[in-house]
Amino acid sequence: MIKPHTILPSDLIIHDDGSVFHLRLRPGQLADTVILVGDPGRVERVASHFDMRECSVSNREYTAVTGAFRGRRMTVLSTGIGAGNIDIVMTELDALANVDFATRTERPDRRRLTLLRLGTCGALQPDIGIGETIFSRTSAGFDGLLNFYAGRDSVCDLGMEAAFVAHTGWDTSLARPYFVHASERLAALFSETTRTGITATAPGFYAPQGRQVRLQPADLQRNEKIESFDFEGYKFMNFEMESAPLTGLARLMGHDAATLCTVIAQRVAGEASPDYQPFVDKMIVMSLEKLASI
Repeated sequence: MIKPHTILPSDLIIHDDGSVFHLRLRPGQLADTVILVGDPGRVERVASHFDMRECSVSNREYTAVTGAFRGRRMTVLSTGIGAGNIDIVMTELDALANVDFATRTERPDRRRLTLLRLGTCGALQPDIGIGETIFSRTSAGFDGLLNFYAGRDSVCDLGMEAAFVAHTGWDTSLARPYFVHASERLAALFSETTRTGITATAPGFYAPQGRQVRLQPADLQRNEKIESFDFEGYKFMNFEMESAPLTGLARLMGHDAATLCTVIAQRVAGEASPDYQPFVDKMIVMSLEKLASI
């Protein structure tokens, strides 16, 4: 009989109260349905719709509330910004679901989480208006995070990746981009209430997304190359910073994950709306109702 792999204390840090290192959640505090938001302040905007609350936990940029909406138990959790934070959040959520903290071994019965990120983004096609909601059917990671994990190719669309690298003449000094598809179940759930396409996940907000303040991007035409990419009718719809590592890690771990984003900037037209909160609130309510129906 194969002895279960024991996870080292230095690889997974657990506090004396039984909570995981960064998130400070205990296994029993995590629901099977998890809503992820970047801004800790947005956690309360989601949780305000809950019928009841079980617990609230906060540590650093990670704030969590577990409760129920229309009878479905849910956890809403803030991730902060960027791929590095998604690496922490996804690893610790999976550990909470699938690791026995007492023995430091994987649980024999795998728990499958449903993870939905609710974010904001900039649109990359001229016909997408501010306030619209985009479903990331495919996420393209320019962050390189998934490339550090074994099995990366098994969850990625290698044909789309190769076509994109050729189309853009991708700079080999940058991380190799990876393309990963969202959960089919979640794609079907949101198909009638969102626009869909490819989402670009950038490793930064400024030059990685083609913005220029005092420093100039290395490739001034990169955004045009991204916007003009077309793979079997799929085009890039938006820029954000978390979708690709979320979806990629979820697929490697055996969870369902997807991203919805409210458009708050029109990158092609160079326009943005600072008063976007009503659009986000509409996305939140729609998402809660959809998740409660499954």
